[in-house]
Amino acid sequence: MVNRQNYLWVKAHLAYLQEVAQLHTSSVGRHRAYLRQLLLWADDTLVTQAEEIRPTFPAYVVASAQQANELTLAPTTIRKIMQSSQRFLRWLKQTCPTECRTLSLAWIETLRPPRLANKPTEHEYVTLDDVRMLAQVRAESDDLSLRRDQAGAALLFLSGMRVSALGSLPIAAVDIPGQAIKQWPALGIRTKNGRTATTYLLPIPELLEIIETWDNFIRHQLPPTAMWFTPILNDWGKLTLSAGAAGSNRNVAIGRRLRILFELAGLPYKSAHKFRHGHAVWALQHAQNMADYKAISQNLMHGDIRITDGIYAPLLGDEVQQRIASLAGEPGPALGNDQSMTAYLSQLSRREMSQALRMLADAITR
Repeated sequence: MVNRQNYLWVKAHLAYLQEVAQLHTSSVGRHRAYLRQLLLWADDTLVTQAEEIRPTFPAYVVASAQQANELTLAPTTIRKIMQSSQRFLRWLKQTCPTECRTLSLAWIETLRPPRLANKPTEHEYVTLDDVRMLAQVRAESDDLSLRRDQAGAALLFLSGMRVSALGSLPIAAVDIPGQAIKQWPALGIRTKNGRTATTYLLPIPELLEIIETWDNFIRHQLPPTAMWFTPILNDWGKLTLSAGAAGSNRNVAIGRRLRILFELAGLPYKSAHKFRHGHAVWALQHAQNMADYKAISQNLMHGDIRITDGIYAPLLGDEVQQRIASLAGEPGPALGNDQSMTAYLSQLSRREMSQALRMLADAITR
């Protein structure tokens, strides 16, 4: 049974994160999920006596996340559980020093994810060929749902947006002539942590044509505030477009429709987020210099280029193999034919230059 005082402390901490630290609601929700593990581990013991609880918290998390010798939680999730728990316990010790006098900062610092053996995994993402096959599924002119699904799949790949953004994307936010998407929460779009950015579509003509055809079709029938991935009404077999707003379960509905589309194309299902991975992989494979790399990172709405490198560089396994195999050829300029390292660095701010040099140092020491 969860100790009531522990629960109240966690509740107060979450309120602090939202009201004082001003974290986004979605971030607070993730902290709530992570801290649930701490509450379950402590059970009916006060967290101020955490040093005495056995098994230790890191061991408990790994054990509870393990089934048939396989982790059901990703290593990154385990790390975030530890970080969130540390943040909570530090806050608690500062807020309630008397109650926490037996809880040492030294012990709090020991909350680290245990070292786990890295198992080889095959990274999965939607490829351009996958999207082409999805687009080739025959759709009758009156099958609005299938036509919309194909356009939505193409837009997910070309834009790299998250499914929450697609599900809340109004027609007004799509600029086909400029090949731009206004991912602005002010327009009602649900972005991660409420970030605002104008992002751009990959220059793949055959997919742009699919998006443009659907865009022209709905613009002549719906107001700018209507959803681009439009809800479809079925009235005794007759399908019509709806100008209604996105529902709370829109992401689930999009996933369900994509599953049907993959099945019709004879492809194994890949989630909507795998389109974002595919967007990043295609873009990184075509990057010619570090300026391209930075543009891709910004287009993915990452706050730091190292996030792009950490998440998507591992997906480029085949690319790494090809580039290593090509090292026997004649040496060429590292940053493409049109930009030297000196020219590139001269365009960077001091902070950006520091990041670029850190990335270079990391690459050398890996």
